[in-house]
Amino acid sequence: MAYERVVIKVGTSTLTDGGKELCLARMVDLVRQLTAVKAAGKQVVLVSSGGIAAGREMLAYPELPHFLPGKQMLAAVGQPRLMAVYTQLFSLYKQPIAQVLLTRDDLADRRRYLNARNTLEALLSYGIIPIINENDTIATEEIRFGDNDNLSALITNVLEADLLILLTDQDGVYNADPTVNPDAELISLVDTPEIPKALINAAGGSSNGLGTGGMSSKLSAAELARHSGAVVVVANGVTEQVIERIVLKGESVGTTFLPLTTHLEHRKRFLLAGITEAVGQLKLDEGAVKALRKGGSVLPVGIIAVVGDFSRGQSVTVLDPEERKVAVGLCNYSAADIRKIAGQQSDQIAEILGYAYGAEAVHHDNMVLL
Repeated sequence: MAYERVVIKVGTSTLTDGGKELCLARMVDLVRQLTAVKAAGKQVVLVSSGGIAAGREMLAYPELPHFLPGKQMLAAVGQPRLMAVYTQLFSLYKQPIAQVLLTRDDLADRRRYLNARNTLEALLSYGIIPIINENDTIATEEIRFGDNDNLSALITNVLEADLLILLTDQDGVYNADPTVNPDAELISLVDTPEIPKALINAAGGSSNGLGTGGMSSKLSAAELARHSGAVVVVANGVTEQVIERIVLKGESVGTTFLPLTTHLEHRKRFLLAGITEAVGQLKLDEGAVKALRKGGSVLPVGIIAVVGDFSRGQSVTVLDPEERKVAVGLCNYSAADIRKIAGQQSDQIAEILGYAYGAEAVHHDNMVLL
């Protein structure tokens, strides 16, 4: 299978090579593989843990009570250190990178979800590798992802990536806990609609105490990502050339979870589910409707009426001149903004509004014809 857009999640245990400090040798190898995949024409997103571990190292491993502010302090100290190392290593390959810090609220709110996705899409379009981590310094328990496995699956969903690789300190998923059962067998492929109970029962928490996730969280992440149309691979981060072998050579490494749907089907279900909560309507002229049916987007020039009061990123129903439902989609602009640019050419949006989120009022990628 050819992969074009890949999300790689690397855990703390991989970055430290099982120790307490960031392992530069391990990170150099990771960066080399990521740049090799990028050089092969793939779009690469890295979800990286390690900020808290870097903070502990910077502060000489202080004794702290086990409460959230202590971890947030370590993250605040360690995240700049982690990014400084990444910046230095990627610069050896002249590869630009960007830091993106998120909380669950950023992806739960439709407007912020859209902003996050557009930012990531822009970074990828310019050949920049985003390095994503949870925003630990401000995240409270209610808005935490819980672990970067979960975050990486959500990013895979947001970007409709083809492949999610979860790098860990085990060779993959076993039918029993390999740390206590020497007869545990590695499962190379999961293609059933539900993850077998034996795998769920065998999964446990973080075995080394370095990270917040474990095999259980990886199974949860795999379940989410495969439902959004991505292949998921759980593999050992120290396996030689593990990323290149999976992405570029198509080798079977670790445990592979096959997708349960396609990206298009997943997007359609998401958008069609939003019909009942569509809070506005866009009425188009006949020419715009014809363009829509040929695969076009909703452009301001074709809008003849705006109904309702909606915000950017909310669902709207698209109508033809006879007010028949044509499509449903996520709007790039608020109702107030669209009323100002309706009937105008797309290149006039920035002049009229003072800013622009794109040429389309509703992009065809975020719309389903009815």
